[in-house]
Amino acid sequence: QVQLVESGGGLVQAGGSLKLSCVASGRSSSTYARSWFRQAPGKEREFVATVLWTGAADTYYADSVKGRFTISRDNAKNTVYLQMSSLKPEDTAVYFCATKHSRTHAGVYYYTYIHEYDNWGQGTQVTVAA
Repeated sequence: QVQLVESGGGLVQAGGSLKLSCVASGRSSSTYARSWFRQAPGKEREFVATVLWTGAADTYYADSVKGRFTISRDNAKNTVYLQMSSLKPEDTAVYFCATKHSRTHAGVYYYTYIHEYDNWGQGTQVTVAA
């Protein structure tokens, strides 16, 4: 079983920045994509960003974070990052890392649904003060 551990959350003022990290450990498994989701109080968990784990590291973002957040990977460290800038109070949420082990759709497709992922971390809290 793969374990994912997120870190880097905290309290930041609106307009500020944070960088989240997610390290994978445990039994070795293939990775096709690694992503970030978030869940605000009283709301459903939503997709934030994804990066493919092989090749050119294609990325895809939710419209709400495009241009402000950047997802990146370090395969050697088995770590995915989320650099968050120009943070807004509405970005306040618990941020979760997730891994998808294998490709299940043909063609160009980015996995943005919760049920498409195999492993999840416990989350890290991000609070943006107005």
